[in-house]
Amino acid sequence: MHLQALFLLLGSQVCEDRRPEPADPGSYGMLLDGAFRHPFATPVDEENPHPFAGRLEEYDLNSYIQGMKVEAVYEGAAFTPDPFHTWQNIVDFEGRRYLFHYDRSDGRVYDITDVNAVKVVESLTRSDVQVEWGVNPEKFAGRDWKAHDFWGASSIQWNERLSGYVMIQSFEQKRQVGELGTHPPEDKLSNPDGVAALRATPQLKGFKVYELEGPTKKDWKLLAAVSTDGTKADPRSTDVNAPQQGSGSLDVPYYVGDKYLFISVAPDDIWSNTEYPTYLYSAGYQSWDVSEPAHPKLLDTWHRAGQVKGEEEAYRKNPRCGNRTSWMGSRMPLFIPKPVEQGGKYGFAAMGGLGFSVLDISDPADMKEVGHLELPPSVAGTEADNIDVSQYESTGYVYLSGYPLTEDCYEPYKDIFQIDVRDPANPRIAGVLPRPKPPKEAPFTDFCQRRGSFGPKRTGYYTSPGDPRPGILIYAFYNGGVQIFDVSDPKAPSIATYFVPKAYGKETPDYAYGNQTHGVYVEWDRNIIWTFTNHGIYALSAEKLLGKPNLGAPKEPFRTSGL
Repeated sequence: MHLQALFLLLGSQVCEDRRPEPADPGSYGMLLDGAFRHPFATPVDEENPHPFAGRLEEYDLNSYIQGMKVEAVYEGAAFTPDPFHTWQNIVDFEGRRYLFHYDRSDGRVYDITDVNAVKVVESLTRSDVQVEWGVNPEKFAGRDWKAHDFWGASSIQWNERLSGYVMIQSFEQKRQVGELGTHPPEDKLSNPDGVAALRATPQLKGFKVYELEGPTKKDWKLLAAVSTDGTKADPRSTDVNAPQQGSGSLDVPYYVGDKYLFISVAPDDIWSNTEYPTYLYSAGYQSWDVSEPAHPKLLDTWHRAGQVKGEEEAYRKNPRCGNRTSWMGSRMPLFIPKPVEQGGKYGFAAMGGLGFSVLDISDPADMKEVGHLELPPSVAGTEADNIDVSQYESTGYVYLSGYPLTEDCYEPYKDIFQIDVRDPANPRIAGVLPRPKPPKEAPFTDFCQRRGSFGPKRTGYYTSPGDPRPGILIYAFYNGGVQIFDVSDPKAPSIATYFVPKAYGKETPDYAYGNQTHGVYVEWDRNIIWTFTNHGIYALSAEKLLGKPNLGAPKEPFRTSGL
């Protein structure tokens, strides 16, 4: 047994074992009025179906649409680098528009200039490497990647100083303890030897900075590789052959092409007070000066009391302490409605079971919490993951949500909370967005019956071509497809339109049938909603809400400078 690994995991044992028991089958399921009653609390169980009376026998291969139009569909492996999850970016080069679609070792580059004739420009993979289940293939070099290298979640923005795109990629340790060689992965508390081995994985934990000279990987010019290991004297380490502490940079970094970078990060192994059974860190936030992209400089690091080993007294106050289920800490960087470089003052933090915080980031070298809101427990599933801030400047409201992690609604429903932040020191829950309901022609009365996961994922990205529409929120909703909410009157939000695709396609592996619509990327300048599913990509329009779609070349290239 590795005593150091066991010591670092004690933060997950501050309270006695309070993990939820499997739900009593009689305590949840379909009601007489056709609605679904969710379990009160459930343990982590991401892999298994949970059938109930009234659930469909087979996955639903019908599609449903109202107020939207499918402009194009692209199915198959060429358009599905990963059936579970992908990230996206858009760039413009020489009058052509390109979409990046990727998940670590597997990625695609498409020319999407003509929406009806999308072409694959490049396909990146490590698939020639054959390894046993439970062994991380990224340990090994493959066709397109060196060992320990991959395509991290990226922010790609126009940089005026370089007169070109700068891409900042997150490099994080995997969120599942997949190195243990079992399926499902073992609970970290039952295998300290495996945890120690995972912590010793030799990969960059931090971020890389590239200048993009074109749309394909050969056009990436590496400017910097930065470790976020806070124990290192020099963070600009490119030695991926040496183990590094902490989580690395999580998900898509916040960067708009100017001076500042904000990331979600646990910079040290002692940032370990989290309940989630197969993840090792509790991430806070860092701010960096990237005015010289080749020479990033750390400005400040912030976390809530209780996240770090030695802060158990504060951690113990959280009602989730001991449930061995909740994700504690951030999964994404701060959500910032107005860039600091343009006078923005606030960043909003979604911190899983640690709730919602308002940070004053007007001086990025001295980030301060000015407001906090505890959220009602919603276990299992992720509780506070995404914040849409597109309406904040005009209304003072932001929209916070977690997302489901289980099949067949075997967890509490993940509400989208309307958070009133007009007084940043006193944020409050003002309401929730309505729950999507199936159309009358569907053979079910609640999406929980449709099989798979049901609930909100995210509303796309914090920058995208063009300007988001006032009063419109566009969510990927797993088996609920794409749901467009009208929040023009925060007191009376409604669902304006929707598109629900079939559950899976001919090439979808059966283990991914339940992970249906998991991403959207909106081109506000062309009024196109790109939708990412377990079987391919849909190009959608909603003319009455967004305006007439432009299916040809954009009028102007995508540039974020001067947002």
